[in-house]
Amino acid sequence: MDNIKKEIVSGVFFTALAKYSNLVISLVVTAVLARLLAPDQFGVVAIATVAIAFLNLIADFGLSPAVIQHKELDRKALGYLFSLSVYIAITLSVLFFLCAEIIEKWYAQPQLKPICQLLALSLFFSGITVVPNALFFRDRLFKSIALRSLIVQIIGGGLSIIAALKGMGVYALILNPIFSSLLIFIISYLKYPLKFSSRFSFQPLRPLFSYSIFQFLFNIINYFSRNSDTLLIGKYLGMVPLGFYDKSYRLMSLPLQNITQVITPVIHPILSQKGKDIGYLYEANLKLTSLLSLIGFPLSVFLFYSAEELILLFFGPQWGLAVPSFKILSLTVGVQLILSSSGSIFQTAGDTKSLFICGLFSAVLNVAGILFGVFYAKNIDTVALCLLVTFSVNFVQAYWLMYRVIFRRSMVGFFNSLWRPIFFALVLGLIFHFVVGYHLPDNLVFRLVFKTAIYLFSMILIIWLGGYRNLLLAFLRKSSIQ
Repeated sequence: MDNIKKEIVSGVFFTALAKYSNLVISLVVTAVLARLLAPDQFGVVAIATVAIAFLNLIADFGLSPAVIQHKELDRKALGYLFSLSVYIAITLSVLFFLCAEIIEKWYAQPQLKPICQLLALSLFFSGITVVPNALFFRDRLFKSIALRSLIVQIIGGGLSIIAALKGMGVYALILNPIFSSLLIFIISYLKYPLKFSSRFSFQPLRPLFSYSIFQFLFNIINYFSRNSDTLLIGKYLGMVPLGFYDKSYRLMSLPLQNITQVITPVIHPILSQKGKDIGYLYEANLKLTSLLSLIGFPLSVFLFYSAEELILLFFGPQWGLAVPSFKILSLTVGVQLILSSSGSIFQTAGDTKSLFICGLFSAVLNVAGILFGVFYAKNIDTVALCLLVTFSVNFVQAYWLMYRVIFRRSMVGFFNSLWRPIFFALVLGLIFHFVVGYHLPDNLVFRLVFKTAIYLFSMILIIWLGGYRNLLLAFLRKSSIQ
């Protein structure tokens, strides 16, 4: 148990170090590029990125969590998996290259064809990295993962800025993903040089497929749930609205991703060592819920009341139309943050089928909301509002299924871990409403610093006076999950 505690803290520490460094780098790079490139250029790349993300899910085929979960796989079986991933990557990258013209015509954007063809390189290298990269997580090499991520982010972001300054326009935005996928493959393969076989047997891999198939189906469903807004806005509302929407969604996602990706990548590799100990998973989930809700709900309030300052400071005055949708999307941060850990619980329990059911329900609901915003209201703010509603409903159904199918317990403990953070967030909202409601100087920097100070001071009070001090201290003392 002590070793598990140490690995959790070590994994979170190094993952946090990389993610928060990456957050700063990403904000700087995005702020510079937003001033050098036009909104429609970001919209075009957003379409290509969504297509690449979908094909990356197919290339993964649910193998990453399967490799992490099945620690008994030997080098021969891993070599078979690697060979399979190479064949899949070649097929998908060639297919994407050939379909670039179809994507271009569908969106009536001539730049999409060469962009998609170049990104086929990124797809290929990402596909053949699936198994070696999963081994980094299976062996819990979080320090190496953090260092690798930091190096890639610095060099890739620097190349994008240099390319934009050199007048490469929209192509500056795709340098980073191409370079990153190549470098990650080189580093991963040097660490785990798996043997490629032109002929291999599926027999040793059969036990994995029953696990990975539902994981794969969940990934596909979750993809459409998360990206149908970008696809539909780009097609029916245009690239300029998509550019504004994409910027608001990505800025909202930055703190969300850099919190969830500090904790969630560590959960499955480490909790899987306990097998399917449901009591252990139940306690782990309660403590994760308490911690993530404490962070997420007050953060939603801060982002909502600081939307104008964040958008205009980071992206410039030409991005003002992104403020309303950012304010609405920021209210989803709390539920998204907590929900991000649910997948690891389903995976560790070995119940990827229930995970798929959650994903299917979420996808249907999210797409319905997006369709309403795009075709009925025809504006990005309504799309954001619909997502706020659907994310909230999906949050409830996912945890209802988890407690009913996996834990087979009442949800009273779950709701007890939520009510105080929600109450604190409401109080913080009232403080912002009445205190910040008074006239403040027009200086954006001053206003953001002032609001940040209120937020940080309030969080300190919440932690020390709200009963969360012991939880956080226990987490820092290597006993947050026990």
